Amino acid sequence: MADPAPIPVSLVLTTEADRERAEGLALALLERGLVACASLHPVVSLYRWQGQLERSEEVQLLLKTNPGNLEALRRSLGELHSYDTPEWIHWQASSDGPYGRWLLEPLPLSPGGEPPAPAGTPGDGDPAG
Repeated sequence: MADPAPIPVSLVLTTEADRERAEGLALALLERGLVACASLHPVVSLYRWQGQLERSEEVQLLLKTNPGNLEALRRSLGELHSYDTPEWIHWQASSDGPYGRWLLEPLPLSPGGEPPAPAGTPGDGDPAG
């Protein structure tokens, strides 16, 4: 049996100021059908901003989507994000087999289309983000 073909995936990193904002952003992007999954991780960020060294406790979001949604995701992130200059780091990856196919399932299949109804209910064996 041949190995399954890799499925292209786009990954995006951004951060939000706190868990409530991060979850709100993730839910809005999921509802719009722009991401298949958002993983949230608390982080401490050290950075230079407007000439000053800063330290912030933030929540990092790892957003998983298909390459065709990347530009719409970028626009929506700019619209919905609480920061004036949201982090936007993205890269291409691939996934094989059932997980890769699952990542594409909840996303719109045609331009302007509505996201399909969920395939199952929580706890029915869907893969973790």
